[in-house]
Amino acid sequence: GGSHKSPIERFWNGNNMIYILQKAVSVYLSSILAGIFFFFFPVRTSRQLISLYTMVQNPNMTHLNISDLVVLPPLWIRCDGSDPEHTCWLGAEPLKAGNRITGINFYMVTCDGPTADKTYFANLEELKMAHKMKHHSSIVVTKGFAQYELIRAAVIEDTIVESESNIYVDITWNTVDKILETPPLVSAATLNITLESGDPRSPVYQLYRELQFLLALAEGLKTGVTEWPEPLESESAVELVQEFLTGNCCLHPFLLKTNKLFQKIKCDTAAVDSSIKSIFSERGDLDFAEQLWCKIRSVSSYQELIECFTLIIKSLERGEIQPWIHQGSSSLLSKLIQQSYHGKIEVVSLSGITPIQMLLEIGLDKMKKDYVSFFIGQELATLTYLDYFVSTSVDLQEQVHRVQKLHHMLEIMVSCTVLLQFKHENLFPLTQICMKYYKENPLNEKHVFQLPIRPALVKKFYQNDHPEIWKVDISSGHGQKEVKTTWQVSTNPPVKHMTSNNTGVFSDSTVNGSNEERMYFITMAKCSQVHFT
Repeated sequence: GGSHKSPIERFWNGNNMIYILQKAVSVYLSSILAGIFFFFFPVRTSRQLISLYTMVQNPNMTHLNISDLVVLPPLWIRCDGSDPEHTCWLGAEPLKAGNRITGINFYMVTCDGPTADKTYFANLEELKMAHKMKHHSSIVVTKGFAQYELIRAAVIEDTIVESESNIYVDITWNTVDKILETPPLVSAATLNITLESGDPRSPVYQLYRELQFLLALAEGLKTGVTEWPEPLESESAVELVQEFLTGNCCLHPFLLKTNKLFQKIKCDTAAVDSSIKSIFSERGDLDFAEQLWCKIRSVSSYQELIECFTLIIKSLERGEIQPWIHQGSSSLLSKLIQQSYHGKIEVVSLSGITPIQMLLEIGLDKMKKDYVSFFIGQELATLTYLDYFVSTSVDLQEQVHRVQKLHHMLEIMVSCTVLLQFKHENLFPLTQICMKYYKENPLNEKHVFQLPIRPALVKKFYQNDHPEIWKVDISSGHGQKEVKTTWQVSTNPPVKHMTSNNTGVFSDSTVNGSNEERMYFITMAKCSQVHFT
């Protein structure tokens, strides 16, 4: 349940509880050191277990003297693949009529490979004929499934960037004409997005670093220990603040050329054009506190932070500055600025956690407005819909947590814009899906966000690529009498003990040529039925 996917999800269509059996073996230190934890049943033993499972549910086994037959959940057994067919799973699923069991569906999953040699691949017509003969069917229907990765771990300066990020598309269609065919445009497609924030190539990487400093301040409030970042500027934070206070800090921002909110760093994709860059345009209404955050966030120690706030408070007390701030800000510094308009401000003791909390508050205010400006500016959400994420009615730690959610959603929108060239018509529903999830769940960068799309939207990214998974289902019959044969190729093995050093890579003989081929595991899932009545 939850994020734990069923290991037989590609072969079993159910969604209820199942039993999964694997061999129980004592784990010794040598096994732990070797990383060996895969214990599977021999096929012969697995068949015996399936037979016992079937017998205890068969109403015709009267000699067993079972007074009350119970319909058990489906049973799947991990097999060791030592037989000639390399069986990796055996399964059994009861057929029911109400609360009464009428028969059993048996499944056998075999796997071989990996190989790039297509002569090992099946012929679709032969698969269909074998299914017809086994199940005495005159008519069969076929359904295709293909999964393509749209982004992969990229190489920067010959170094693989380890990342959990992935965007892939699942495509299903009816009536398959040949093995490994490209899905037709009339197919149904779902985009699956898992994104880890903080990619240095992202156009919003500078905003991510800003968020990391905010998180460090929030952690410092909880633990009493703050990890100060390395200085971003050659000048100290105190010097930057002093120059800021003696400059034009009190003028309305629209009268100034403010610093860029998003640094337009070079992205290693041709998809970045002028229309995309416009998304990251600067926010031109930074008030005094927000401009101060941009200066003071280069602070490198607690003592330096106290010196910075001491300079600011003294300037306010002396009336040397009368800065402009946004309405609605609830930070302590904003309150002091509002009080300075009337010539008197309260005494603030810059000790303990107070300076860190003051800095955290102005950072929160600034970053909330950054994200709101993006989502409203791109017409992806209304202020009412964003209210949950920018609310000040919760404590500071929760406010920071919600800002993290906003940033993750921003990274997703930016990635889809830069990498997939998504327009508003696609970004808008994706934003709604993300926001709905994050209003109900904590931050989870491993969550898979799913968006139904038209295949034509992403076809150019996969039409000349090799699928990660390609399978065909051949079925006949209806309802409980439906039987299915599945043939599948995949770059990853369907079970852990089928792993190989060549998994998911190109074959050596063709990797530098124009006809590169993927190494595939070949998997077959067959079904048969036994009826008790």
